[in-house]
Amino acid sequence: MHKSERLFQLVNILKSRRLATRACDLATRLNVSERTIYRDIQHLQSSGVPIEGEAGIGYLISDYDLPPMMFTMDELQALLLGSKMVSAWTDPDLAEKAQSAITKIEAVLPAQLKQQTTVQPYLVSGWSHNAEHQSFTYTLRQGIEQKRCVDLHYSDAKQALTSRTVEPLGLVYWGGKWTLVAYCQLRADYREFRLDRIQGATLLGEDFNMHERKNLDHYVALIREKYGDC
Repeated sequence: MHKSERLFQLVNILKSRRLATRACDLATRLNVSERTIYRDIQHLQSSGVPIEGEAGIGYLISDYDLPPMMFTMDELQALLLGSKMVSAWTDPDLAEKAQSAITKIEAVLPAQLKQQTTVQPYLVSGWSHNAEHQSFTYTLRQGIEQKRCVDLHYSDAKQALTSRTVEPLGLVYWGGKWTLVAYCQLRADYREFRLDRIQGATLLGEDFNMHERKNLDHYVALIREKYGDC
């Protein structure tokens, strides 16, 4: 992380907190040393950012306005809900980015809007998506983005364990379960794999190519033709 980005993140974190935050907690959050935090605090203070506090106690920002958010309340609710869904249901890397987005949004909210966003009608639960599932999701996303095959260990509906080499095309949320859509080399056809049944996923060195009859859009078109609009 560049220094400018780190300083921006530091301001966002302090702005989003009502109570003082210790340097050690800031260092852990930003993955830097406490000495770096102290230097960054001094730099921000000398730049006119009203940071109060001291080493060993903590720091906070008061009466400091960042650029306003040009969103309506409903738009903010949608952005926060989407970020929380990403944080709860995707891989650790995207979850971290989603938390960063939430911090940035909350940091620039006026006090009145901040109070409103604390009471949301929707609750996002990560109950069925544990850390192991998230690690599989990260491997699958790498395979999709890099167009690399994945060795998949899978437990089917009858709890029979199978091993497949697949070409991952996309991760689809059907409103109840996350599913990997892939081209199965064994079956030479599209197959769907529920993430909660995946027992292991390994990214392979073998690349694959997509074409007009092997890609996620083509798969969705076949599903719509078979089951109607979805």
